[in-house]
Amino acid sequence: MDDALSFSTLVLALSGQLVQEIHTRVAEQGFADLRPVHGFAFARISRGEVTTADLAEHLGVTKQAAAQLVEELVRKGYVLRRPHPRDARARLLELTARGRQATHAADRAARAAVTPWQEALGAERFGALTADLARLSPHGPIRPAW
Repeated sequence: MDDALSFSTLVLALSGQLVQEIHTRVAEQGFADLRPVHGFAFARISRGEVTTADLAEHLGVTKQAAAQLVEELVRKGYVLRRPHPRDARARLLELTARGRQATHAADRAARAAVTPWQEALGAERFGALTADLARLSPHGPIRPAW
């Protein structure tokens, strides 16, 4: 197998493993009603000034799919809608206290999920790998704006 194909296969496998591990750990912390896609939505909503259309673009889904996702998160108490100050037709999305708690649970889960990788590689190699991946990421790390 060539290096490019190996890299693609390994990154996809690790990504899937990481998403599943975070999801499992978040559920264990009392958020069993969430799915992995919710975490990607929370990451964008937490940065502020986001509408359903913005969320659709971030997730790479249709506006209708994003609207359904938002409705689900509102119904579950993780997100609220508030009036947009410059567009009467749009609503801004905001995490509720429960949404922020779930995001913090995901942060804890992410740290715990990669601990075995840090231990296997050592702090220096893990730090270098993280720096390399950050350089390759088109938008940099997706982090909540706390």
